[in-house]
Amino acid sequence: MQLPVVQPGRPREGQSPIFQKIGIVGLGLIGGSIALAARQIWPASLVIAVDNKDVLETAMRLHVVDVAADDRIILAEADLIVLAAPALQNIAVMNDLDEYVRQRAIVTDTTSTKRDIVAAARRLPPQFTFVGGHPLGGAAKGGIEHARPDLFQGRPWLLTPEGDATGPAIEKLSAFVRALGAEPRLLAPDAHDRLLALLSHLPQLTASALMQVVGDAVGDRGLEFAGPGLADTTRLASSPADIWKDIAATNADHIGPALDRLIEVLQDLRADLTTGDRLTEVFSAATRWREALNKT
Repeated sequence: MQLPVVQPGRPREGQSPIFQKIGIVGLGLIGGSIALAARQIWPASLVIAVDNKDVLETAMRLHVVDVAADDRIILAEADLIVLAAPALQNIAVMNDLDEYVRQRAIVTDTTSTKRDIVAAARRLPPQFTFVGGHPLGGAAKGGIEHARPDLFQGRPWLLTPEGDATGPAIEKLSAFVRALGAEPRLLAPDAHDRLLALLSHLPQLTASALMQVVGDAVGDRGLEFAGPGLADTTRLASSPADIWKDIAATNADHIGPALDRLIEVLQDLRADLTTGDRLTEVFSAATRWREALNKT
């Protein structure tokens, strides 16, 4: 496939565009799902994507985007730029964005940590308005192959505006998010990172570590006897490491204490296996919080 590639035309019935040209850098699960939803909702908008050749070939075959290239020059006329690559890649793209995009544009991201990218955004030229973003929609497996347009339905989409993020830009991006089916919520960058260390990052690391411990101990043959409990508990264990390396690196100061607290509770359980007093306390608290989670 020679790049860039332009998808054949499609029907132009749909909502009036919020953005005319939507540029997406990174077509994994999140970026691909944004692209699919945008093409369905706004047929008159042009959905442009930048990624490597293999990913773009899959994206064009699945009709995920209108225009695809591995050169960021195709972002030149985008009025919305969505950075949907891993965290450190998003920051690298942002650092030289003005070399490719000459006009005014709103820039957002989908990064699971916010402080570093918000700090990098302070260096953007004035033609760009940055509003940090984090859609809280996901799946057990990543990649463009698992993207779907309804991924964000009914899910919170955290926005972390700061400094020069103007009201009109926040309103426009909020309208975009609502059209994708999500619920925009405003949160400060540091509050976001503290919260997500517990709600997202700790569960991911725990699931991956648990799956390794069990798999190493019982092997393929032993896993044949596993019940649904192990599958439910380790659902996140197939997540791609490259994304999570960046998340861990950019939120280590919040993830570390969360891991310490989990280790402390596990050590309590280890010391209390014969009497069960601490086990009863942990299970009672866990049941109460699980019921609260089920109500959300």
